Amino acid sequence: MPDTYKIMLNAELSKAFDVWSGYLDAHTGEDLQVRARLRSTLESARAAAAEGDPASARALVADMYDNAREAGLLRAPLPPRPCEADGQARDYVKDELRQVLPVHLREHLESIAIYLHVTGRRLQTAPGLDAATRQDILYITARAGMALDLAHPTAARRELERLKEIARRWGVEP
Repeated sequence: MPDTYKIMLNAELSKAFDVWSGYLDAHTGEDLQVRARLRSTLESARAAAAEGDPASARALVADMYDNAREAGLLRAPLPPRPCEADGQARDYVKDELRQVLPVHLREHLESIAIYLHVTGRRLQTAPGLDAATRQDILYITARAGMALDLAHPTAARRELERLKEIARRWGVEP
């Protein structure tokens, strides 16, 4: 089984590298010296990642965001919010997981994702749900999503069963 968490972390770095490269390749009219330092830092981060030191690469990328903010570069990328970062990384991860996960596992994960989505939508639109139940639905759905991201069907199925139990309690067809 491939280490999907490591694949996700690598995807986050790849996305950050692409975002910074795009910014640095654009002609923004902003301070050329600061941009040159950022380009040098980006190359150092890429080198660290290539040498198997992703922690240093992530630290360098974080420094780039800080340096751009301190220099007042208005067009520089902003650090993505956690939800945005995960969504962006998922786009990168999909391609790699297709290459390393067996077809039957991918199909199993996809079927769980479909059931999770459908059950969650039906529950969210059920009349009379209280705030605590809505919070439980969001929490369980998020846990299942993390399990799916990490290619862990047992954990994802467990969360789906918890969601189905809530649906049964509220008289919603799972």
